[in-house]
Amino acid sequence: QVHLVESGGGLVQAGGSLRLSCEASGVIFGFGSMGWYRQAPGEQRELVATITTDGTTNYADFVKGRFTISRDNAKYTVSLQLNSLRPEDTAVYYCNLKGSWGGQEAWGQGTQVTVSS
Repeated sequence: QVHLVESGGGLVQAGGSLRLSCEASGVIFGFGSMGWYRQAPGEQRELVATITTDGTTNYADFVKGRFTISRDNAKYTVSLQLNSLRPEDTAVYYCNLKGSWGGQEAWGQGTQVTVSS
């Protein structure tokens, strides 16, 4: 059983920054990847960024260099630095973990990011 807990969301002005953190606990079947997804009301959940055990990162096009994902494999934590935030970044941001084997996948409950004009 894996539990993911996100933190760091909040309300910021456009152009501001937030740092989201996610910590995984429980039994993890190897660190495959961890990442962040987001979902705005009425929209599908979409990938923001992922990072693998080897440190390979994958970013959505809308990030455009504004966000940075990082991880601590030993602690099974992942962070997302959000800079130059825009109102369209407003969404619930979810942490995701995929184990390296066994098809394990877990989601956090999400943390709200709201960017005002």
